[in-house]
Amino acid sequence: MRKGTKLSVLLIPVAFFLGGIVFWGGFNWGMEATNTLEFCTGCHEMKDNAFAEYKDTIHYSNRTGIRAKCSDCHVPHEWGPKLVRKVQATKEVWGKLTGYIDTREKFETHRMAMATNEWNRMKANNSQECRNCHSFEAMSKDLQKATPYKKHMAAQKEGKTCIDCHKGIAHSLPKEYKDPEEE
Repeated sequence: MRKGTKLSVLLIPVAFFLGGIVFWGGFNWGMEATNTLEFCTGCHEMKDNAFAEYKDTIHYSNRTGIRAKCSDCHVPHEWGPKLVRKVQATKEVWGKLTGYIDTREKFETHRMAMATNEWNRMKANNSQECRNCHSFEAMSKDLQKATPYKKHMAAQKEGKTCIDCHKGIAHSLPKEYKDPEEE
C-alpha cells in the first residue's frame, strides 16, 4: 500500500469521528435552544396566551425565587423521552404555520383539546416533569400546611399523579372543563 493511501485510510475514520462530534454537538445545541423561555414565547400565540397566564402563577414568581420555564413542565429531561417530545412538537410548528391558534378566539376554541392532550401526556408519564422538582417523599409534614399535606399523602396512597389534582396550576382552565370531583 502506498504512503498516501495509508494516510487517507486513517483520515476517513478521523473525519467521520470529528464530523459526528460536530453533528452531535449541533444537534444537542439545537435541542436545548428550543427549550428556552425566549424560544417558547417567540410567537405571539404563546406570548399573548399561555405565557401571559403563566406569569401570574407560582411557577413564575414565588417566595423561593425558583422559576419553572415552559420546557421544565412540557419537555422531559431525559434524553430519549425529550427527543420523542421534540418530534411530537413538530405538530405544534405545523399549527403555527397553518394559523391553527393565531388569534385569541382560535386559541380559546382549541384550548380544551390542547389542555386535554397535555394532561393525558402528563398522566401517561406519571407527571414526570412535575416530579423533577416535586416528590411525595420530599414533602415535609412540618413545612406544608396540614390540609395539602394530607391530600398529597392520600394521593400518593391512591396512586394519583400531580396532574390528577393540579390542572390549571400554570394556565387557565378551559371554560368547558368540568372538575370530576365536583360532578
